[in-house]
Amino acid sequence: MGNFHKWREICVKYWMRLMSSGLVLHKPVHRITKCKRSRGVDLPQISQKLSSLSARRTFEPLDPIADTDIVSYLRNEKQNAILSIIEQVHKDTFELNRVQQLEHMLGEWKQMRFEIMNAMTAPSGELVDLRGMSRRTKLAGSTITGLSNIESAYAKELKNYNDHVLRGITRPSLFAVFAKVSESFNDKKVSDMWQMVKRMVDIPATPRGDQIKSRNSPIVEQRIVEQARTYLENRYREFMNSIISENLAQAKRGGIPGTLPLVKSFVGVKVQPNRDLEDIHLDDKPLWPLIYYCMRAGDYNAALQCLHEVGIVFPEFRLALKEASQDPRKRPSSRSESVLKLHYRKHVRSATDPYKRAAYCVLVPCDPDDLHSEVMSTADDYLWLRLCQIRDHTDSEQKLTLDHLQTTILEVYGESYYRAHDQPFLYFSMLFLTGQFESAIEFLARGAGARHLSHAVHLAIAMHEHNLLAVSQSVLAPLISVDIGDKPPAKRLNFARLILLYVKKFESSDPRETLHYLFLLRCMKDIRDRNMFVSSAAEMVVETSPENRTLLVGRIDKDRRLPGILDQFQINTEDVINICAETLHRKGLLEDAVAMYDLAENHEKALNLLNILMAQVVSQKGQPGSLRSRLQATVADISNRYQSLTVQAPAESVAAFYTLRDLMVFFDQFHNDQYQSALRTIADSKLLPMAVWEVDERVTALKRVSPEVAGVLADVLLATMTILYRQYQKLKSTDPGDEVAREQQLRDLREQARALTSFAGTLPYRMPNETNSRLVQMEILMH
Repeated sequence: MGNFHKWREICVKYWMRLMSSGLVLHKPVHRITKCKRSRGVDLPQISQKLSSLSARRTFEPLDPIADTDIVSYLRNEKQNAILSIIEQVHKDTFELNRVQQLEHMLGEWKQMRFEIMNAMTAPSGELVDLRGMSRRTKLAGSTITGLSNIESAYAKELKNYNDHVLRGITRPSLFAVFAKVSESFNDKKVSDMWQMVKRMVDIPATPRGDQIKSRNSPIVEQRIVEQARTYLENRYREFMNSIISENLAQAKRGGIPGTLPLVKSFVGVKVQPNRDLEDIHLDDKPLWPLIYYCMRAGDYNAALQCLHEVGIVFPEFRLALKEASQDPRKRPSSRSESVLKLHYRKHVRSATDPYKRAAYCVLVPCDPDDLHSEVMSTADDYLWLRLCQIRDHTDSEQKLTLDHLQTTILEVYGESYYRAHDQPFLYFSMLFLTGQFESAIEFLARGAGARHLSHAVHLAIAMHEHNLLAVSQSVLAPLISVDIGDKPPAKRLNFARLILLYVKKFESSDPRETLHYLFLLRCMKDIRDRNMFVSSAAEMVVETSPENRTLLVGRIDKDRRLPGILDQFQINTEDVINICAETLHRKGLLEDAVAMYDLAENHEKALNLLNILMAQVVSQKGQPGSLRSRLQATVADISNRYQSLTVQAPAESVAAFYTLRDLMVFFDQFHNDQYQSALRTIADSKLLPMAVWEVDERVTALKRVSPEVAGVLADVLLATMTILYRQYQKLKSTDPGDEVAREQQLRDLREQARALTSFAGTLPYRMPNETNSRLVQMEILMH
């Protein structure tokens, strides 16, 4: 051991010498550098390069594991799998939440879109005041309540029609009925409108199927054109008669019947001598005005007679006119049309006589772009010319189709061109005579400040009942809409919306008449696939006054429902009442909902809602006219009636109803200081223990009571304890008569108070802290 220390000291001494001389640091490095350089390695440069490199930060595992640590490896893999599952569930949950949020927002946007569209009565975007209604279009002029004389006349005829429907007997024609009643309005434009409608609806009916497709068929289109031409020709004949009557001396009418004498007299008044007219006369009247006006009156034979009497032959025109007079559509043959068109281009187009050019173009569409304004100056003239020029769909010139004419009137010219709001019946007739029934009705309902809404509504009713109206596919659609499957420019009318809009202003003042209008919706479905009449009647019942509600759905008398007006119609009134009850319930009008559920004999929902309402006010002090007072009257009436009925409701709901009824009596007695009666009432209810030995029994029974009863238990406990405490104080402060009896009564009160606190402490759910403290405080004060 000594030699070891000696050698250690010698080694340290030499080491210090070497360190001080620097040989340890420099010579080995020099030798190593020299050795490496001989092998092509420069150490100083390598050190510089290494110092220039930046160390990259790396993540070290939290728990480094050796490759052979299988247990730790499996544990980590298990944890990673669990974490990946949790992460995936989180992602799926967030994605599902995002999708549901987008669907909800999309639903709200669609509803808002419908409301915006409903607030616009036409494609022009004319906004109307909704007056707070989110689902019904409201037109100008519809703020007056009650029925006017015109509306009452229409409603009377509709009621008579519905009576025929309900009795299953032959129905009258609403067109004829409304046309007849319109004569009493002292408005020639309205009566003329109905006469025009009667003429135009004489088309092949389609009992089933789509009216738009039926109306676009060649047969129906041809019939529409024929009826419109005939109406305009008869109307012009009446105009000629009126002009002649005003100018009898100049017209020299005479007594000869027939079209030609009429036209000769009319031309004598209407047509002034003009050098542009061809110098061919018949009885001193220019020939071509006579021919044109005979054609304008619809009598092609009279026009042929003019050619025959004048003795001058126009072979191309004469042949075409003769063929047209023999054709039901008043059209010449294709060959004659081609010949006449060629003759027109060569010889007639440059003629100075405007009546000659017009006669040629009426007979054959020689020049569709020429409107013949020198001869035809009115909208009726223009429409008649275009109707005469209409040809089949196979014609190469699409300008000559009914579709093109409809588009021109509705979209190219439109309301502004015809000054429609100043002349509503003119624009209406232009639309209706071209078969655009829905657009015509919609405009008449809206135009001119909606002054003619009643006429439009009853025209729509007549057409709908006779299967001539194209209705919207959805009751949520705007008043007028376009279906992408329909051929332009066809439109569809939302008949249900029009009826609901119309009855809104008098449904509160005339509920009986309102139901007759809603009865027209009996074959439609609402957005919930319910009968439209049922759902609309239910909405009306919800919105009306209590008096009208009783008038509509009846009332309870003893153990049965007395019928209301709704029972006169072919619907299940109980369905209406149930929808009313559900709507009122959804709106939070629980008191009204109870009455409706009771009326529908839905005992379960009536009792459930009553229990909810009673639980809210059972502990309050009754005030005249308050909710509690009204509920108490309702509860008394229902409890009296239900005692003699088999109540279709769960036993728990029935028991809760009677318990809450008794508790209302208890609290009335409590607030009126009728303490003995209140204690008897609460003892009879068997809700609270009045002795310690009853505590367990009452706690067990409490598990079966409804949440409404359990929710008022704290107030019942406090009220009962307050009664005991006040009785204790009163008994304590009185002069003792019989000391033993008084002490016994005090012990009984303390025993009852202890039973209440024990009961409150052993309840299966937690009572409010304030309730427990007050109960304990009053019990302590009784000792």
